[in-house]
Amino acid sequence: MVWSFGKQRVTPGAADEMGPAARLIADTSGTAAIEFALCVPFFVVILMGVVELGFSTFQSMQVYSSVEAGMLYAAKNGWNSAGISAAVVNATGTAGITAAPAPVQFCGCPSASGIVATVCTSTCTSGSSPGVYVSVSAALQHDTIIPGLTLPTTLTARSTIRLN
Repeated sequence: MVWSFGKQRVTPGAADEMGPAARLIADTSGTAAIEFALCVPFFVVILMGVVELGFSTFQSMQVYSSVEAGMLYAAKNGWNSAGISAAVVNATGTAGITAAPAPVQFCGCPSASGIVATVCTSTCTSGSSPGVYVSVSAALQHDTIIPGLTLPTTLTARSTIRLN
């Protein structure tokens, strides 16, 4: 095995003849440790980003599940603001989920752009009477694990269901 440094060729048996600088340059022990030390910070940053994204996604799913629980409560039990709010807050066991804004009952007519709120005694443009709807919302304050990361700080979800 022969190493080449510029114009000087060094063989393994000639280590005694080399100066201290040449021996230091020829020494390859510890190269993997140096490469590892240079790569670890990048891997840690990527890992923290993946963990943050996963944590945010999990909390977002918990908020949507809470709204779904409120919708199921309204579909099964009818309009009861306190009951719907309790179903939203207690659905997942995740601390900090709130039923904010509070559940709302309203009358409305379906249209191409969604539900148009109207007076319950009026008639819709299709000639039918308005339906009774409940809108349920949930919110959760999200704290990032990475300081200075500007992700949405409040995760929210909202859904509307027709009761009749």
